[in-house]
Amino acid sequence: MSSLILKGRNVRLRPPCAEDADERLLLGTNADIAEMYGVNKEDIKPITREAAVRWVQGIADHPHAWVIEIKGAFAGVIRLDNVNPQDKRATMAIGIYDPALLGKGFGTEAIMLLLCHAFGEMGLHRIGIRVLAYNQRAIRAYEKCGFVVEGRERETAYVNGSWHDDIMMGLLDREFSAPSP
Repeated sequence: MSSLILKGRNVRLRPPCAEDADERLLLGTNADIAEMYGVNKEDIKPITREAAVRWVQGIADHPHAWVIEIKGAFAGVIRLDNVNPQDKRATMAIGIYDPALLGKGFGTEAIMLLLCHAFGEMGLHRIGIRVLAYNQRAIRAYEKCGFVVEGRERETAYVNGSWHDDIMMGLLDREFSAPSP
């Protein structure tokens, strides 16, 4: 687990704490958000207390994962996966679980905080993302942060009775523009 705290104007990325399980449980499972991750509507189930505790433990056990806190309230998770020190690359994933916080720029701010850390302190060269083609809100946020579409993998996800493409996006350190303080 990263003990590092990354602070922005409205967003703070921090290590998880035990109370986060209660907050995750309260947010529940939003069907529209789950669908953006490729979950079929019939597979969406309410989150249990045990699942929320496991979820928080998973963040705690991950070396490059943070809880997203927006204006002091628990909101989701962001992480770097598949960190390869030799090739100086990683993949990124983000999830905001409160529908009221979507579309307000908080995800973009969280991503920018993570990218500053990844390209700065970690010295990474490349960050990649895979996103379902229908997840236009996420694609817009990634593009605002400088990610570019590198390709499309056709019909990779079978969601709600239809095939959907994955969009591959990437960002190189030399393309990244850190926000002004």
